[in-house]
Amino acid sequence: MSVPKPSVSTDLLQVKHVTRYRYAKPVSFGPHRGMFRPHESNDLRLTSFEVSATPAAAQHWVHDVFSNSKTILDFSAAPPSETLEITCTFNVVRSSVEVPVFPIALSAQRYPFDYPKEQIPDLIALIRPEYDHPEAAVNEWANALRRQAGDDTWTILTMINSTIYETHVYKRREEPGIQKPRETLERGEGSCRDFAILMIEAVRQLGFAARFVTGYLYDPLTDQPGGMQGSGATHAWVQVFLPGAGWIEFDPTNGLIASGNLIRTGVARTPSQAVPLDGSFSGAAEDFLGMEVDVQVTALAPTLKS
Repeated sequence: MSVPKPSVSTDLLQVKHVTRYRYAKPVSFGPHRGMFRPHESNDLRLTSFEVSATPAAAQHWVHDVFSNSKTILDFSAAPPSETLEITCTFNVVRSSVEVPVFPIALSAQRYPFDYPKEQIPDLIALIRPEYDHPEAAVNEWANALRRQAGDDTWTILTMINSTIYETHVYKRREEPGIQKPRETLERGEGSCRDFAILMIEAVRQLGFAARFVTGYLYDPLTDQPGGMQGSGATHAWVQVFLPGAGWIEFDPTNGLIASGNLIRTGVARTPSQAVPLDGSFSGAAEDFLGMEVDVQVTALAPTLKS
């Protein structure tokens, strides 16, 4: 008996990420750290990559504690300037299965379940809720959905993901910072970062291992009806670890699961560990006039299916 071959889509995509800082007078710049380089894997292959800065900066690379690649920009030889522009451009081949199948271990298909003993030391920090005090409202919300979903692990996770998407209003926010999960529930709105943190905290309250993901979103319908939420900027979503299946991606901003539209560049326990770009300048705080971010993700070749 032959097994049907899954339908696989492959896209050649280009990402261009431009960040511009403006100042009231010329200032000097300290080191800047960019988390731009995609995570190469079986479903994502990098074909070209370039980072440039004006004024010019020396560059070197490091890997952080999560093995994310970081570009370090050294402006020590650069003259003071009223503007700073950092541009990253790369091309990737992104593959995805139209209907993915996740081989969840039999022992983890019903909730609650225990992670294997050998995995606990590596996952414990990602299971423990991030907030110092119990977020009762988030715990109650997560458990209400868990009771509604029953004891099927996959149904619990997909219900939390889809409920955030269906019941919350997306609001793009450029300024740094994350709403507390309780605030996102109360307001019924937030950015992709807020939705990711709400889902992470909810599933951690239930005992799942989860981590924050940063990267980019490819939307073929950008600026058109039916387009996705979160395009045109850096994007954030969630990975949940399930025995047998490993890390599975959930995007509560768009209700997506393991989507080929997601291009991950960093994973971390908390959002503060996965900032796309950060750095410093020498000058008064009031010298800083603002920041603009422009992200374009475009297809360089038609989608191929096999």
